[in-house]
Amino acid sequence: MADTRKTWSSRIGFVLASAGAAVGLGAIWKFPYMVGTNGGSAFVFPYIIMTFTVGLVLLIAEVALGRVGRGGIVTAYRNLGGKAWVPAGYLGVLTGFLVLCFYSAIGGWTLSYFCDALTGTTVMPDQAALGEHFGRLTADPVTAMGFQWLFLLLNGLILALDVTKGIERVSKFLMPLLFVLMLVLIGRGLTLPGAWEGVEYLFAFRPEAFSWDAMLQAMGFTFFSLCVGCGCMLTYGSYLDENSNLLTGCSWIAFLGVLASLLGGLMIMPAVFAFGLDPTAGPGLTFITMPAVFSQIPFGQFFAILFYLCIVVAAITSSVSMMEIMVAFLVDEHRFTRPAAAVLSTVLLAVVGALPALSFGELADVKFFGKTFFDLFDFFTSNISLPVGGLVILFLAGWYAWPKTRFAMAGNRERSAAWFATLRFLLLVLSPLLVLTVLVTGLL
Repeated sequence: MADTRKTWSSRIGFVLASAGAAVGLGAIWKFPYMVGTNGGSAFVFPYIIMTFTVGLVLLIAEVALGRVGRGGIVTAYRNLGGKAWVPAGYLGVLTGFLVLCFYSAIGGWTLSYFCDALTGTTVMPDQAALGEHFGRLTADPVTAMGFQWLFLLLNGLILALDVTKGIERVSKFLMPLLFVLMLVLIGRGLTLPGAWEGVEYLFAFRPEAFSWDAMLQAMGFTFFSLCVGCGCMLTYGSYLDENSNLLTGCSWIAFLGVLASLLGGLMIMPAVFAFGLDPTAGPGLTFITMPAVFSQIPFGQFFAILFYLCIVVAAITSSVSMMEIMVAFLVDEHRFTRPAAAVLSTVLLAVVGALPALSFGELADVKFFGKTFFDLFDFFTSNISLPVGGLVILFLAGWYAWPKTRFAMAGNRERSAAWFATLRFLLLVLSPLLVLTVLVTGLL
Protein backbone atom coordinates (compact mmCIF):
# COMPACT_ATOMS: atom_id res chain seq x y z
CA MET A 1 0.00 0.00 0.00
CA ALA A 2 2.76 2.44 0.97
CA ASP A 3 4.56 1.89 -2.32
CA THR A 4 1.59 2.20 -4.67
CA ARG A 5 -0.68 4.72 -2.98
CA LYS A 6 -1.38 7.82 -5.05
CA THR A 7 0.11 11.04 -3.66
CA TRP A 8 -0.57 14.73 -4.19
CA SER A 9 1.46 16.16 -7.06
CA SER A 10 2.44 19.22 -5.01
CA ARG A 11 2.22 20.68 -1.51
CA ILE A 12 -0.02 23.48 -2.76
CA GLY A 13 -2.42 20.84 -4.08
CA PHE A 14 -2.65 19.24 -0.63
CA VAL A 15 -3.01 22.61 1.12
CA LEU A 16 -5.73 23.88 -1.22
CA ALA A 17 -7.66 20.60 -1.16
CA SER A 18 -7.48 20.44 2.64
CA ALA A 19 -8.31 24.13 2.97
CA GLY A 20 -11.32 23.47 0.76
CA ALA A 21 -12.41 20.76 3.18
CA ALA A 22 -11.94 23.17 6.09
CA VAL A 23 -13.70 26.12 4.44
CA GLY A 24 -16.97 24.70 3.14
CA LEU A 25 -20.38 26.00 4.09
CA GLY A 26 -19.03 26.64 7.56
CA ALA A 27 -17.24 29.79 6.43
CA ILE A 28 -20.03 31.40 4.42
CA TRP A 29 -23.24 29.91 5.81
CA LYS A 30 -22.54 28.89 9.42
CA PHE A 31 -19.84 31.34 10.59
CA PRO A 32 -21.80 34.56 9.87
CA TYR A 33 -24.96 33.41 11.65
CA MET A 34 -22.99 32.01 14.60
CA VAL A 35 -21.18 35.33 14.88
CA GLY A 36 -24.52 37.09 14.73
CA THR A 37 -26.13 34.97 17.46
CA ASN A 38 -23.07 34.89 19.76
CA GLY A 39 -22.10 38.52 20.19
CA GLY A 40 -19.85 39.25 17.22
CA SER A 41 -16.25 39.59 18.40
CA ALA A 42 -17.14 37.60 21.55
CA PHE A 43 -17.29 34.61 19.21
CA VAL A 44 -14.63 35.65 16.67
CA PHE A 45 -11.66 36.06 19.04
CA PRO A 46 -12.10 32.75 20.91
CA TYR A 47 -12.59 30.99 17.56
CA ILE A 48 -9.27 32.34 16.22
CA ILE A 49 -7.41 31.42 19.42
CA MET A 50 -8.94 27.94 19.51
CA THR A 51 -8.10 27.30 15.86
CA PHE A 52 -4.40 28.07 16.22
CA THR A 53 -4.03 26.06 19.45
CA VAL A 54 -6.14 22.97 20.07
CA GLY A 55 -7.60 22.98 16.56
CA LEU A 56 -4.20 23.04 14.90
CA VAL A 57 -2.88 20.30 17.19
CA LEU A 58 -5.86 18.07 16.35
CA LEU A 59 -5.43 18.81 12.64
CA ILE A 60 -1.72 17.91 12.73
CA ALA A 61 -2.48 14.71 14.64
CA GLU A 62 -5.15 13.60 12.17
CA VAL A 63 -3.05 14.34 9.08
CA ALA A 64 -0.07 12.57 10.67
CA LEU A 65 -2.13 9.44 11.29
CA GLY A 66 -3.03 9.34 7.60
CA ARG A 67 0.51 10.04 6.43
CA VAL A 68 2.02 7.33 8.62
CA GLY A 69 -0.92 4.89 8.44
CA ARG A 70 -0.99 5.02 4.61
CA GLY A 71 -4.69 4.55 4.16
CA GLY A 72 -8.19 5.77 4.87
CA ILE A 73 -9.40 5.93 8.44
CA VAL A 74 -10.15 2.21 8.90
CA THR A 75 -6.94 1.09 7.19
CA ALA A 76 -4.76 3.63 9.02
CA TYR A 77 -6.22 2.76 12.41
CA ARG A 78 -5.59 -0.95 11.77
CA ASN A 79 -2.03 -0.29 10.56
CA LEU A 80 -1.18 1.91 13.53
CA GLY A 81 -3.22 0.47 16.37
CA GLY A 82 -4.28 -3.02 15.39
CA LYS A 83 -7.73 -4.57 15.16
CA ALA A 84 -8.91 -3.01 18.44
CA TRP A 85 -8.94 0.42 16.82
CA VAL A 86 -10.88 -0.63 13.72
CA PRO A 87 -14.36 0.09 15.22
CA ALA A 88 -13.27 3.69 15.77
CA GLY A 89 -12.39 3.81 12.07
CA TYR A 90 -15.86 2.60 11.14
CA LEU A 91 -17.30 5.34 13.37
CA GLY A 92 -15.34 7.87 11.30
CA VAL A 93 -16.73 6.48 8.04
CA LEU A 94 -20.26 6.56 9.50
CA THR A 95 -19.75 10.12 10.71
CA GLY A 96 -18.62 11.36 7.30
CA PHE A 97 -21.52 9.55 5.66
CA LEU A 98 -24.16 11.01 8.01
CA VAL A 99 -22.70 14.52 7.83
CA LEU A 100 -22.84 14.44 4.05
CA CYS A 101 -26.41 13.12 4.14
CA PHE A 102 -27.67 16.40 5.62
CA TYR A 103 -24.86 18.57 4.24
CA SER A 104 -25.84 17.55 0.70
CA ALA A 105 -29.38 18.75 1.40
CA ILE A 106 -27.97 22.20 2.20
CA GLY A 107 -25.70 21.91 -0.84
CA GLY A 108 -28.83 21.35 -2.91
CA TRP A 109 -30.33 24.54 -1.48
CA THR A 110 -27.22 26.47 -2.59
CA LEU A 111 -27.57 25.15 -6.14
CA SER A 112 -31.24 26.11 -6.15
CA TYR A 113 -30.48 29.64 -4.97
CA PHE A 114 -27.73 29.98 -7.55
CA CYS A 115 -30.26 29.11 -10.26
CA ASP A 116 -32.72 31.57 -8.70
CA ALA A 117 -30.05 34.27 -8.74
CA LEU A 118 -29.46 33.67 -12.45
CA THR A 119 -33.15 34.36 -13.12
CA GLY A 120 -33.53 37.04 -10.43
CA THR A 121 -36.32 35.10 -8.71
CA THR A 122 -35.11 35.69 -5.15
CA VAL A 123 -33.73 39.21 -5.52
CA MET A 124 -36.55 41.01 -3.68
CA PRO A 125 -36.83 43.26 -0.61
CA ASP A 126 -39.73 41.40 1.06
CA GLN A 127 -38.17 39.12 3.70
CA ALA A 128 -41.54 37.54 4.45
CA ALA A 129 -41.86 36.49 0.81
CA LEU A 130 -38.26 35.29 0.85
CA GLY A 131 -39.02 33.20 3.92
CA GLU A 132 -42.00 31.64 2.13
CA HIS A 133 -39.80 30.91 -0.90
CA PHE A 134 -37.22 29.18 1.29
CA GLY A 135 -40.00 27.21 2.99
CA ARG A 136 -41.36 26.04 -0.37
CA LEU A 137 -37.89 24.97 -1.51
CA THR A 138 -37.19 22.88 1.56
CA ALA A 139 -40.72 21.42 1.75
CA ASP A 140 -41.15 20.41 -1.90
CA PRO A 141 -39.75 16.86 -2.24
CA VAL A 142 -39.07 17.05 -5.97
CA THR A 143 -37.12 20.31 -5.75
CA ALA A 144 -35.29 19.51 -2.54
CA MET A 145 -34.23 16.01 -3.56
CA GLY A 146 -33.60 16.95 -7.19
CA PHE A 147 -31.04 19.61 -6.28
CA GLN A 148 -29.57 17.38 -3.57
CA TRP A 149 -29.01 14.61 -6.14
CA LEU A 150 -27.47 17.09 -8.58
CA PHE A 151 -25.10 18.23 -5.83
CA LEU A 152 -24.13 14.63 -5.04
CA LEU A 153 -23.65 13.87 -8.74
CA LEU A 154 -21.14 16.73 -9.06
CA ASN A 155 -19.21 15.30 -6.10
CA GLY A 156 -19.31 11.80 -7.54
CA LEU A 157 -17.95 12.95 -10.91
CA ILE A 158 -14.99 14.67 -9.22
CA LEU A 159 -14.20 11.67 -7.03
CA ALA A 160 -14.45 9.15 -9.87
CA LEU A 161 -11.12 10.54 -11.09
CA ASP A 162 -7.90 9.84 -9.22
CA VAL A 163 -6.76 12.21 -6.48
CA THR A 164 -4.55 14.44 -8.64
CA LYS A 165 -6.94 14.66 -11.60
CA GLY A 166 -10.07 15.04 -9.46
CA ILE A 167 -9.81 16.60 -6.01
CA GLU A 168 -6.45 18.31 -6.49
CA ARG A 169 -7.15 19.79 -9.92
CA VAL A 170 -10.62 21.02 -8.92
CA SER A 171 -9.31 22.51 -5.66
CA LYS A 172 -6.51 24.37 -7.44
CA PHE A 173 -9.16 26.08 -9.57
CA LEU A 174 -12.05 26.49 -7.14
CA MET A 175 -10.19 27.72 -4.04
CA PRO A 176 -8.54 30.75 -5.71
CA LEU A 177 -11.88 31.45 -7.44
CA LEU A 178 -13.65 31.35 -4.07
CA PHE A 179 -11.30 33.89 -2.49
CA VAL A 180 -11.48 36.22 -5.50
CA LEU A 181 -15.30 36.15 -5.46
CA MET A 182 -15.34 36.80 -1.72
CA LEU A 183 -13.02 39.79 -2.06
CA VAL A 184 -15.18 41.28 -4.84
CA LEU A 185 -18.32 40.95 -2.69
CA ILE A 186 -16.57 42.35 0.38
CA GLY A 187 -15.36 45.34 -1.63
CA ARG A 188 -18.93 46.04 -2.74
CA GLY A 189 -20.37 45.59 0.73
CA LEU A 190 -17.90 47.92 2.42
CA THR A 191 -18.90 50.78 0.10
CA LEU A 192 -22.46 50.77 1.50
CA PRO A 193 -23.33 53.56 3.96
CA GLY A 194 -23.25 52.23 7.51
CA ALA A 195 -21.32 49.09 6.56
CA TRP A 196 -18.51 49.86 9.00
CA GLU A 197 -20.83 49.00 11.90
CA GLY A 198 -20.74 45.41 10.67
CA VAL A 199 -16.93 45.44 10.70
CA GLU A 200 -16.92 46.79 14.26
CA TYR A 201 -19.41 44.11 15.27
CA LEU A 202 -16.97 41.48 14.04
CA PHE A 203 -13.72 42.88 15.38
CA ALA A 204 -14.25 45.59 18.00
CA PHE A 205 -13.03 44.35 21.39
CA ARG A 206 -16.01 44.40 23.76
CA PRO A 207 -15.18 42.56 27.02
CA GLU A 208 -18.77 42.88 28.25
CA ALA A 209 -20.01 40.76 25.35
CA PHE A 210 -17.91 37.71 26.21
CA SER A 211 -19.80 34.75 27.67
CA TRP A 212 -19.19 31.10 28.49
CA ASP A 213 -21.78 30.06 25.94
CA ALA A 214 -20.01 32.01 23.18
CA MET A 215 -16.75 30.30 24.17
CA LEU A 216 -18.36 26.86 23.93
CA GLN A 217 -19.89 27.70 20.56
CA ALA A 218 -16.48 28.88 19.33
CA MET A 219 -14.86 25.62 20.45
CA GLY A 220 -17.48 23.55 18.68
CA PHE A 221 -17.20 25.59 15.51
CA THR A 222 -13.41 25.20 15.54
CA PHE A 223 -13.72 21.43 15.15
CA PHE A 224 -16.47 21.83 12.56
CA SER A 225 -14.59 24.41 10.50
CA LEU A 226 -11.33 22.44 10.38
CA CYS A 227 -13.24 19.29 9.41
CA VAL A 228 -11.42 17.23 12.03
CA GLY A 229 -12.69 14.18 13.88
CA CYS A 230 -14.32 12.21 11.06
CA GLY A 231 -11.27 11.20 9.05
CA CYS A 232 -11.34 13.36 5.92
CA MET A 233 -8.10 15.14 6.91
CA LEU A 234 -6.64 11.75 7.80
CA THR A 235 -7.58 10.49 4.33
CA TYR A 236 -6.04 13.53 2.67
CA GLY A 237 -2.93 13.01 4.81
CA SER A 238 -2.61 9.47 3.49
CA TYR A 239 -1.93 10.92 0.01
CA LEU A 240 1.11 12.86 1.26
CA ASP A 241 4.60 11.63 0.45
CA GLU A 242 7.05 10.90 3.25
CA ASN A 243 8.98 14.14 2.77
CA SER A 244 6.02 16.46 3.34
CA ASN A 245 6.27 18.93 6.22
CA LEU A 246 3.00 18.54 8.15
CA LEU A 247 3.60 21.51 10.43
CA THR A 248 3.88 23.93 7.52
CA GLY A 249 1.02 22.41 5.54
CA CYS A 250 -1.40 22.21 8.48
CA SER A 251 -0.54 25.75 9.58
CA TRP A 252 -1.48 26.99 6.11
CA ILE A 253 -4.72 25.01 6.23
CA ALA A 254 -5.67 26.54 9.59
CA PHE A 255 -4.74 30.02 8.36
CA LEU A 256 -6.80 29.70 5.17
CA GLY A 257 -9.72 28.25 7.15
CA VAL A 258 -9.76 31.23 9.53
CA LEU A 259 -9.23 33.67 6.66
CA ALA A 260 -12.18 32.24 4.75
CA SER A 261 -14.43 32.43 7.82
CA LEU A 262 -13.48 36.05 8.47
CA LEU A 263 -14.03 36.89 4.81
CA GLY A 264 -17.41 35.15 5.03
CA GLY A 265 -18.30 37.38 7.95
CA LEU A 266 -17.12 40.46 6.06
CA MET A 267 -19.23 39.45 3.06
CA ILE A 268 -22.43 39.42 5.09
CA MET A 269 -22.26 41.51 8.28
CA PRO A 270 -21.41 44.94 6.77
CA ALA A 271 -24.31 44.61 4.29
CA VAL A 272 -26.68 43.46 7.04
CA PHE A 273 -25.83 46.45 9.23
CA ALA A 274 -25.89 48.85 6.27
CA PHE A 275 -29.57 48.08 5.71
CA GLY A 276 -30.51 47.85 9.37
CA LEU A 277 -31.33 44.13 9.19
CA ASP A 278 -31.11 41.64 12.04
CA PRO A 279 -27.63 40.05 12.45
CA THR A 280 -29.13 37.44 14.80
CA ALA A 281 -31.40 36.00 12.09
CA GLY A 282 -29.72 32.60 12.47
CA PRO A 283 -29.42 30.07 9.64
CA GLY A 284 -31.78 32.13 7.47
CA LEU A 285 -29.20 34.92 7.25
CA THR A 286 -27.79 33.52 4.01
CA PHE A 287 -31.02 32.42 2.32
CA ILE A 288 -33.51 35.03 3.51
CA THR A 289 -31.66 38.16 4.67
CA MET A 290 -28.98 38.44 1.96
CA PRO A 291 -31.40 38.29 -1.04
CA ALA A 292 -33.15 41.30 0.49
CA VAL A 293 -29.81 43.10 0.62
CA PHE A 294 -29.06 42.40 -3.05
CA SER A 295 -32.46 43.79 -4.06
CA GLN A 296 -31.47 47.18 -2.63
CA ILE A 297 -28.09 47.74 -4.28
CA PRO A 298 -27.22 48.60 -7.89
CA PHE A 299 -26.51 45.51 -10.01
CA GLY A 300 -27.93 43.45 -7.15
CA GLN A 301 -28.67 40.41 -9.30
CA PHE A 302 -25.08 40.29 -10.52
CA PHE A 303 -23.76 40.33 -6.96
CA ALA A 304 -26.36 37.75 -5.94
CA ILE A 305 -25.05 35.44 -8.66
CA LEU A 306 -21.48 35.90 -7.38
CA PHE A 307 -22.60 35.34 -3.78
CA TYR A 308 -24.40 32.07 -4.41
CA LEU A 309 -21.64 30.90 -6.74
CA CYS A 310 -19.32 31.43 -3.75
CA ILE A 311 -21.51 29.25 -1.58
CA VAL A 312 -21.76 26.49 -4.20
CA VAL A 313 -17.97 26.45 -4.62
CA ALA A 314 -17.42 26.33 -0.85
CA ALA A 315 -19.98 23.56 -0.45
CA ILE A 316 -18.39 21.36 -3.13
CA THR A 317 -14.78 21.77 -1.94
CA SER A 318 -15.86 20.57 1.50
CA SER A 319 -18.29 17.84 0.49
CA VAL A 320 -15.79 16.06 -1.77
CA SER A 321 -13.52 15.64 1.26
CA MET A 322 -16.32 13.95 3.21
CA MET A 323 -17.26 11.66 0.33
CA GLU A 324 -13.58 10.81 -0.10
CA ILE A 325 -13.72 9.12 3.33
CA MET A 326 -16.19 6.59 1.89
CA VAL A 327 -14.42 6.28 -1.47
CA ALA A 328 -11.05 5.64 0.21
CA PHE A 329 -12.69 3.11 2.55
CA LEU A 330 -14.15 1.15 -0.37
CA VAL A 331 -10.90 1.33 -2.35
CA ASP A 332 -8.58 0.43 0.54
CA GLU A 333 -10.70 -2.11 2.36
CA HIS A 334 -12.80 -3.70 -0.38
CA ARG A 335 -10.59 -3.15 -3.45
CA PHE A 336 -13.18 -1.16 -5.40
CA THR A 337 -11.98 0.91 -8.33
CA ARG A 338 -12.35 4.65 -7.71
CA PRO A 339 -15.18 5.06 -10.26
CA ALA A 340 -17.12 2.15 -8.74
CA ALA A 341 -16.55 3.48 -5.21
CA ALA A 342 -17.71 6.95 -6.28
CA VAL A 343 -20.88 5.55 -7.89
CA LEU A 344 -21.79 3.41 -4.87
CA SER A 345 -21.12 6.28 -2.45
CA THR A 346 -23.26 8.66 -4.51
CA VAL A 347 -26.17 6.21 -4.69
CA LEU A 348 -26.08 5.40 -0.95
CA LEU A 349 -25.93 9.09 -0.06
CA ALA A 350 -28.84 9.86 -2.37
CA VAL A 351 -30.95 7.13 -0.76
CA VAL A 352 -30.20 7.82 2.90
CA GLY A 353 -29.80 11.55 2.31
CA ALA A 354 -33.45 11.67 1.26
CA LEU A 355 -34.38 11.38 4.95
CA PRO A 356 -32.88 14.74 6.04
CA ALA A 357 -33.82 16.33 2.69
CA LEU A 358 -37.49 15.50 3.32
CA SER A 359 -37.37 16.56 6.97
CA PHE A 360 -38.85 19.95 6.12
CA GLY A 361 -41.75 18.54 4.14
CA GLU A 362 -42.97 14.98 3.74
CA LEU A 363 -41.13 13.72 6.84
CA ALA A 364 -41.46 16.83 8.99
CA ASP A 365 -43.67 15.01 11.50
CA VAL A 366 -41.43 11.93 11.76
CA LYS A 367 -39.30 12.51 14.84
CA PHE A 368 -37.03 10.56 17.14
CA PHE A 369 -36.25 12.00 20.57
CA GLY A 370 -38.11 15.10 19.39
CA LYS A 371 -35.82 15.59 16.38
CA THR A 372 -36.41 15.28 12.63
CA PHE A 373 -33.99 13.19 10.59
CA PHE A 374 -32.10 16.37 9.63
CA ASP A 375 -31.74 17.46 13.26
CA LEU A 376 -30.96 13.92 14.43
CA PHE A 377 -28.13 13.44 11.92
CA ASP A 378 -26.78 16.88 12.78
CA PHE A 379 -27.00 16.30 16.54
CA PHE A 380 -25.38 12.86 16.45
CA THR A 381 -22.43 13.94 14.31
CA SER A 382 -21.83 17.41 15.75
CA ASN A 383 -22.41 16.59 19.42
CA ILE A 384 -21.31 12.96 19.71
CA SER A 385 -19.38 11.27 16.91
CA LEU A 386 -17.14 14.19 15.87
CA PRO A 387 -15.93 14.93 19.44
CA VAL A 388 -15.51 11.18 20.11
CA GLY A 389 -13.59 10.87 16.84
CA GLY A 390 -11.40 13.78 17.91
CA LEU A 391 -10.57 12.05 21.20
CA VAL A 392 -9.67 8.86 19.36
CA ILE A 393 -7.32 10.76 17.05
CA LEU A 394 -5.62 12.56 19.94
CA PHE A 395 -4.96 9.41 21.95
CA LEU A 396 -3.93 7.27 18.99
CA ALA A 397 -1.48 9.89 17.73
CA GLY A 398 -0.21 11.02 21.13
CA TRP A 399 -0.15 7.72 23.01
CA TYR A 400 -0.58 4.37 21.25
CA ALA A 401 1.07 5.25 17.93
CA TRP A 402 3.33 7.99 19.33
CA PRO A 403 6.61 6.29 18.28
CA LYS A 404 5.34 6.20 14.69
CA THR A 405 3.67 9.64 14.52
CA ARG A 406 5.99 11.87 16.53
CA PHE A 407 8.49 12.43 13.71
CA ALA A 408 5.76 13.25 11.18
CA MET A 409 4.10 15.70 13.60
CA ALA A 410 7.49 17.34 14.16
CA GLY A 411 7.68 18.23 10.48
CA ASN A 412 10.23 15.50 9.71
CA ARG A 413 12.76 17.19 11.99
CA GLU A 414 14.31 16.26 15.29
CA ARG A 415 13.07 18.58 18.01
CA SER A 416 14.08 19.18 21.60
CA ALA A 417 12.72 17.05 24.42
CA ALA A 418 10.80 20.09 25.68
CA TRP A 419 9.16 20.52 22.27
CA PHE A 420 7.92 16.94 22.22
CA ALA A 421 6.81 17.16 25.85
CA THR A 422 4.73 20.24 25.03
CA LEU A 423 3.19 18.53 22.02
CA ARG A 424 2.22 15.46 24.08
CA PHE A 425 0.72 17.70 26.77
CA LEU A 426 -1.43 19.36 24.13
CA LEU A 427 -2.37 15.99 22.61
CA LEU A 428 -3.10 14.07 25.81
CA VAL A 429 -4.18 16.70 28.34
CA LEU A 430 -5.28 20.13 27.10
CA SER A 431 -6.92 19.15 23.81
CA PRO A 432 -8.87 16.18 25.26
CA LEU A 433 -10.16 18.39 28.09
CA LEU A 434 -11.47 20.94 25.61
CA VAL A 435 -12.96 18.26 23.34
CA LEU A 436 -14.61 16.61 26.36
CA THR A 437 -16.06 20.00 27.32
CA VAL A 438 -17.62 20.32 23.88
CA LEU A 439 -18.90 16.72 24.09
CA VAL A 440 -20.47 17.07 27.55
CA THR A 441 -22.03 20.47 26.96
CA GLY A 442 -23.38 19.29 23.63
CA LEU A 443 -25.26 16.49 25.37
CA LEU A 444 -26.75 18.69 28.12
